[in-house]
Amino acid sequence: MKVIELHQSATASNDRDAEELRKELKEKGIFLINLMSAAGSGKTTFLSSTIQRMPKEYTIGVLEADIASDVDALHIESLGAKAIQVHTDGMCHMDAGMTRTGLFAMELEGVDIAFLENIGNLICPAEYDTGAVKKVMILSVPEGDDKPLKYPLMFEKSDVLIISKIDALPYFNFDMGKCIERVRFLNPNIQIFPLSAKTGEGMEAWIEWLKNETENWKK
Repeated sequence: MKVIELHQSATASNDRDAEELRKELKEKGIFLINLMSAAGSGKTTFLSSTIQRMPKEYTIGVLEADIASDVDALHIESLGAKAIQVHTDGMCHMDAGMTRTGLFAMELEGVDIAFLENIGNLICPAEYDTGAVKKVMILSVPEGDDKPLKYPLMFEKSDVLIISKIDALPYFNFDMGKCIERVRFLNPNIQIFPLSAKTGEGMEAWIEWLKNETENWKK
């Protein structure tokens, strides 16, 4: 497994770079998802459950972005997915240039779905277009239902919200209805999937969405 050291992209035209990357991925038939969340929300556990539940005809690649360490990429590889670890030189987000460098350092031949597991925070990653087709964010139950009030941009920019760790609902003061209401006020068109990667509850709806969106992108 390779580990790539990335530095902040020198280009000031990130939006243009992002559009160019999307065109390249469209030509290759690769559906790229920018997966964002706070640290500790369960991104890697969610990805692991997704990889294990997707039909075998889909090949998945994962770009693991971290400030340091390669533990997540090694775990993803152990599940049979392609993975590459990138270190961001202290940066708190990925941009389009960094994403392209990391992706094309990974063997993309045959990859249907690629996940960029972005740096864990709810601020910087929402501000930069990475070239992904869809932006998916995770909010875990232990984080609280007030996060849409504190970090509105992340919810406004995302196409999909995963409300994770719903198996922990009995143990936390998390109002699901209030959370969804706050999110929909910011982003009426967002898709919302409450689920538990641990128990599997709610995963089927997410997997169905992922398959459909991937096939639509390839048309």
